[in-house]
Amino acid sequence: MKNLVYILNGPNLNLLGKRQTDIYGSKNLKDVEQLCDDLAHKNGYDIFFGQTNAEHELINWIHEAREKACAIIINPAGYSHTSVAILDALHAFEGPVAEVHISDIKAREKFRHFSYVSLRADKEVIGEGVTGYLTALEYVISQAK
Repeated sequence: MKNLVYILNGPNLNLLGKRQTDIYGSKNLKDVEQLCDDLAHKNGYDIFFGQTNAEHELINWIHEAREKACAIIINPAGYSHTSVAILDALHAFEGPVAEVHISDIKAREKFRHFSYVSLRADKEVIGEGVTGYLTALEYVISQAK
């Protein structure tokens, strides 16, 4: 499999840096993409970085990753707590999967404590802010080698 990592972001992450900065910080998604791109290239990897507010688009990207990527990093955002469909799609992916949450979902509202995606994720990175994406990327690169 090619040295390509899919980094997928769910709903409302297009507003990163603009909403609830006390929870999510001031960096925007372009900043996160640049950080990930720099780390990936330093390690001989490329990334596909996508964000969507549509559940079906996340699922389509996961399906696409089956043929193109060696690993997936996913921040499913609100879909973490609701989407069996995303979980099912991830079960069809054979490489390493890391789940990222910028905030500590276990310390927030009770409905955020459970994530369907964590049932498939090989690693959960929770509450590290946007640097959690780098932790996840280092992990999937180490597993994909």
